[in-house]
Amino acid sequence: MQREQVGFTAEPESLADIDVALLTGLSGAGLGTAAKVLEDLGWYVADNMPPELITRMIEIGRTSTPGIERLALVVDVRSRLFNGDVATLLSDLTAVGVRPRVLFLDASDGVLIRRFESVRRSHPLQNYGFDGTLTEGIADERERLASVKEAADIVIDTTSLSVHGLRDRIAAGFGTDMANTIAVTVESFGFKYGVPLDADVLCDMRFLPNPHWIPELRALTGKDEGVRDYVLGQPGAEEYLDLYHRLVGMTLAGYRREGKRYMTVAIGCTGGKHRSVAMAEAFADRLRDDADTSVRVVHRDLGRE
Repeated sequence: MQREQVGFTAEPESLADIDVALLTGLSGAGLGTAAKVLEDLGWYVADNMPPELITRMIEIGRTSTPGIERLALVVDVRSRLFNGDVATLLSDLTAVGVRPRVLFLDASDGVLIRRFESVRRSHPLQNYGFDGTLTEGIADERERLASVKEAADIVIDTTSLSVHGLRDRIAAGFGTDMANTIAVTVESFGFKYGVPLDADVLCDMRFLPNPHWIPELRALTGKDEGVRDYVLGQPGAEEYLDLYHRLVGMTLAGYRREGKRYMTVAIGCTGGKHRSVAMAEAFADRLRDDADTSVRVVHRDLGRE
């Protein structure tokens, strides 16, 4: 596709100090909520931005008075010009000294359909000449954006996330300067509620004895001392954490080489109450000793039973 090039009056070096985020993803996956979160975090957000105007917008942000230090640009299929060619877009931005962070929001087809039906709105592709069903519109959009998702720095699956959960995920990655660090989310979960779809690496704690069957521990959680001591005192528990820490450390080193800034480590047990919680807390403590790594812990299913 031929793309119109926008001229510049600024040198590449003059644009390098602006922090740019590209927010994109599937319609109905939470782009509007994510944009509001970024605004709350101090980002200047430009919504429904045609790709051909992005570089111009960055120049304006840099040269305005006062200058815009953090600029978030929402790019999605509402723009007729966006065909998913994120590689060309990123190349254009690199040429002017800007390396944006790309945030992609995803969700399952079933959840997207329910969200559209709940607000009684048609899919954006239907408004732009697509006259098929909602299911077909979602499938078409998913295909168009496949390469964008592949190139994204961080992918958040909002299928089972509340608005509060989405806010926490975005705040973890964009609330502070992450240029020299990898933001690691250690997330405990229960297998009976489903595996986190956006996990980068996953480990299963069901090989350890379940405190649920210990009467005095059943009502407690993995954050309580009794459960923590019981779980970590089991044969192989500490050794497992040590080995897994080494494995994740090797993965983090690869992420740094590839320029990736985010990782989600999912640690599961049956219900997400005892073993996974205790092991997630212990694993996070190990990661906090690593250089250039910021760590947060999320207990997805704690209190759900």
